[in-house]
Amino acid sequence: MRSLTYRHTLAASYLGYISQAIVNNLAPLLFLTFQRQFDISLSRLALLISLNFTIQLLVDFAAVHFIDKIGYRIAAVSAHLLCAAGLVSMGILPFSMSDPYGGLVISVFINALGGGLIEVIISPIVEALPGERKAAAMSLLHSFYCWGYVMVVVLSTLYFNLAGIEHWRYLPMLWALLPLGNVFLFAKTPMKTLIEESAQAIPLGSLMRRQVFLILFLLMICSGASEQAMSQWASFFAEAGLRVSKTMGDLLGPCAFAVLMGLSRVFFGLQKGDFKLERILLCSGAVCIMSYLVTVFSPFPLLSLAGCALCGLSVGVMWPGTFSLASRVFPLGGTAMFAVLALAGDVGCAAGPGLVGVIMNKTALTTGLLAAIGFPILLVMGICLLRFRTAKDR
Repeated sequence: MRSLTYRHTLAASYLGYISQAIVNNLAPLLFLTFQRQFDISLSRLALLISLNFTIQLLVDFAAVHFIDKIGYRIAAVSAHLLCAAGLVSMGILPFSMSDPYGGLVISVFINALGGGLIEVIISPIVEALPGERKAAAMSLLHSFYCWGYVMVVVLSTLYFNLAGIEHWRYLPMLWALLPLGNVFLFAKTPMKTLIEESAQAIPLGSLMRRQVFLILFLLMICSGASEQAMSQWASFFAEAGLRVSKTMGDLLGPCAFAVLMGLSRVFFGLQKGDFKLERILLCSGAVCIMSYLVTVFSPFPLLSLAGCALCGLSVGVMWPGTFSLASRVFPLGGTAMFAVLALAGDVGCAAGPGLVGVIMNKTALTTGLLAAIGFPILLVMGICLLRFRTAKDR
């Protein structure tokens, strides 16, 4: 058997982000089925989303203290085992427990543990691989979350049409095969760590006291919020604005958003040369602001939907670009830095759609989306401040 190389490590990392996309996005596609089959209220289904975000935040926070102690390999293998176990339990526990909702809570809890670990560990694994084009590799890596999102929507819809929605319980078990297979890949692939043994990582306390890092922390919050505020409401907006079916709404809304977000990451990742990350993030923020304005103020539903898709294109580089920028500014930041930045990103992922939902309940969807424009505006301001601070330090 031919020995595995760092290319296999990179491939396993790509599959890791697809696994995260599966555990994050499969359950919401089945919410209506859960409601009808198990008589679960919408408010209790909404709690499953909150549980997922909360557990991932806690994993991000805890990982700061234990990832370097247990090592990258154990963390990656454990993450994928948890994802596989959570998906399998989604198809079993609701039918074997007296309270089906309790079974769903347990499966979402297990999935969130695995998804949170993937978010923390995969980025430093790729950042530590040999090679010069770190920003490109990071952008390509994060594009696979988008392709995983697209796969979940398209292939799950195909499964429902072929096998029937009444047989949904077998779908999570089929999806579990992917993270389960990735367990064996991560168990054998070669890995490096971010900090060489002769180097000394910056203490987390010292890192958190630096103004530049706090700006990067803010950028991660804005990146997650700018992305999820539109992504979570794109399906509803497509269905309400164009009056199309649920299936078509999912394809024109979140699927189109995810495709363009993935394409932007692939395009950036395939470019050669030394790019100015600050300039790229500034352009991304400006286009994101424009996309929100088009979505909210366009008198034509189709043009508003194009604004949703344009938002996916604009936010694509924000998350991986900020990760790579942090690695450049703090090359000795270590795994703890990535864990803290992942935590900030997850805070944004929860805050963005939450803000839209709260304002939408009191006013209208377009007003909620308009409020979310504050996140890309803050990102642009943060990049300008970061450029000023780093230039001053130099």
